[in-house]
Amino acid sequence: MRDSEIHAALRILGQEVRQWQEPVLGVVARESRDPFQILIACVLSLRTKDQTTTDASRRLFALASTPSTMRRLSRRRIEAAIYPVGFYRTKAKHIREICRRLLERYGGSVPDSIEELLTLPGVGRKTANLVVTVGYGKPGICVDTHVHRISNRWGYVKTKTPEETEQALRRKLPRRYWITFNDLLVPFGQNLCQPVSPFCSRCQLAKYCDRAGVMKSR
Repeated sequence: MRDSEIHAALRILGQEVRQWQEPVLGVVARESRDPFQILIACVLSLRTKDQTTTDASRRLFALASTPSTMRRLSRRRIEAAIYPVGFYRTKAKHIREICRRLLERYGGSVPDSIEELLTLPGVGRKTANLVVTVGYGKPGICVDTHVHRISNRWGYVKTKTPEETEQALRRKLPRRYWITFNDLLVPFGQNLCQPVSPFCSRCQLAKYCDRAGVMKSR
């Protein structure tokens, strides 16, 4: 994919994604723009299916929706609320520690910088970028496995890790697409541009795609 083609590709993709289920973090953001709830939902979403994350987030936020109220919940109660998300015991521990640090260091507020967010337990660059972009509307590019895979498959970047992809996209992706890039590529990657045997014959972006690394398609 040439640099000049990204505009047309993302315009088409914006129409295509309407047919698929909205990613879980888009649902959370629609229901609440609270950076704390977005942060916790991001932590829960790691290695967990979207519907499981959505249900777990709603159960947990029904019990507590602020750092102070959530800190008062026992780890076992958090575990029970978020089960069966992946690594639920570890995530419950991280959530309580996140709340403690937010209360002690930030007066109960969620920091709005990637660097500060990365100091919180269980928070990586994907989560930090999502909180900054979705929770605060600040520039950032959230790169998960779908964004990393598809950006390379298109030939738009040539990188080996999500961290490298984020930096490459920061250098070349027009800034107006930064916040929405993840929202577009995640449902696209879940439903059409899948890791193994993507549906290239049905893809409206086929003419822009280099199909890098694609060995088999449908």
